[in-house]
Amino acid sequence: MTGLDPFGLRLRRAMDERGPLCVGIDPHASLLAEWGLNDDVNGLERFSRTVVEAVAGRVAVLKPQSAFFERFGSRGVAVLETTVREAREAGALVVMDAKRGDIGSTMAAYAESFLHKGAPLFSDALTVSPYLGYGSLSPAVALARESGAGLFVLALTSNPEGGEVQHAVRADGRTVGATILGHLALENAGEEPLGSFGAVVGATLGDLSSYDLDMGGPILAPGIGAQGATAADLPAVFGRAVRNVVPNVSRGVLRHGPDVVALRDAAERFADEIRAAVTSA
Repeated sequence: MTGLDPFGLRLRRAMDERGPLCVGIDPHASLLAEWGLNDDVNGLERFSRTVVEAVAGRVAVLKPQSAFFERFGSRGVAVLETTVREAREAGALVVMDAKRGDIGSTMAAYAESFLHKGAPLFSDALTVSPYLGYGSLSPAVALARESGAGLFVLALTSNPEGGEVQHAVRADGRTVGATILGHLALENAGEEPLGSFGAVVGATLGDLSSYDLDMGGPILAPGIGAQGATAADLPAVFGRAVRNVVPNVSRGVLRHGPDVVALRDAAERFADEIRAAVTSA
């Protein structure tokens, strides 16, 4: 179906070559205003193209948040399609932050939208929610394997509401979050140097030593920058899994726009700080 190497292999290469940084593309109304742009499709397009121009050739991962494009309807989705295509052409891996989760044919349709090589929104990986049961993700898992793409599954998120589900204890004594990590370990078994099925784990969560984060796949870690976590916090939070962490920074980089050089410099500073923290752990 495609000539792509597995996502985990491609991500490991990108992290080693460009540094382990994911820059979010989050064109919400207040940020467009900070850039002096109108909250419309034209502002959305200029914002997205500027971010891609500034950093897609330098960072490992770009992560567009689909909701901020979808709110403009079909024209916004068209901008998202262009953003994905141009980012990938510039050499960045694209993680589509859509957090899709459903059952049966509906989950299969979501997978086709983002993980089928011929789809206009084809991305290197997709964020998904397992809270209809991990097995509900099976259509996305299967298509990701077939297409050389990956998944990032919500496991231990940084929002305070997440704990009521993710830290809930099952009848077998394991928390829901630990159960999700266990499923991912099985998906990644035997994959080298990195599996393609990762977890979303907040960098702001502090001590996670009670969880086995070393599940053979990447960890997408929001929270660096505006949310309060720093690169120096990563080894303490992620322990022996820290080398597989892809910290996500959005506002910490984006607030430097619309100047392309300032955006690029900010991304490179974060990448350097994260690389130093990870390699010294």
